[in-house]
Amino acid sequence: MAPRFLTLADVSEILNISAPQAYALVRSGELPAIQIGGRMQWRVESAELERYIERMYAETRARTTHGAASDGTV
Repeated sequence: MAPRFLTLADVSEILNISAPQAYALVRSGELPAIQIGGRMQWRVESAELERYIERMYAETRARTTHGAASDGTV
């Protein structure tokens, strides 16, 4: 069974980004996360990461579709 919550290191590995980039996504609110424990460690729910990935796919499609329509390319 896959873990419900991921560390920022896990998120970095899954998205193939740096640790500071993962931290920035969480701090900005772009990727919802919670802080837990005495040291207030960040955790990202697996389902939230999947929703984030789907949102990024949708935004990319919208940008590329819109860009292709506005400049006349296919």
